[in-house]
Amino acid sequence: MNVEYLNPVLSAATYVLKETCGLDISTGSPYLTQAVYEEKIFIVMIGITGQLHGQVILSMNEKVACDVASKMMMGMPVNELNDIARSALGELMNMTMGNAVTMFFNKGIKLDITPPTIFLSNSLTMNVGDSKMICIPITFDDDKLIELNVAIKEKK
Repeated sequence: MNVEYLNPVLSAATYVLKETCGLDISTGSPYLTQAVYEEKIFIVMIGITGQLHGQVILSMNEKVACDVASKMMMGMPVNELNDIARSALGELMNMTMGNAVTMFFNKGIKLDITPPTIFLSNSLTMNVGDSKMICIPITFDDDKLIELNVAIKEKK
């Protein structure tokens, strides 16, 4: 995957997490992944269409997802991933990808995004076809982890 496709998504994600949730985040080194989860995991996935295609996946464990949803909802306690919490996290991903698509457009790349798909699973393996998936770990509060998984490539 071209790193030029990774940077707008990462920039958008860090911006939205900081501005919307007030998180003081740090990013780890990107690595190639197959997105295999063996614990209870919350995932929001958005597809990309247009001059490029692929998926962007935001994943976190259930406790972290509740914490992020709470921060999005101005500190309202979130003890479970109910409809409102899931909706807030879906909107977080919509805002992230809306910002990313704008950055791509400013580089002359026209894209569109699909509505978010939300998963909550005890065990999950994500496959993105013949694309390579790059994971960028994002941490906040010293030990809370969000994974930003990006699989974008040019259309053939």
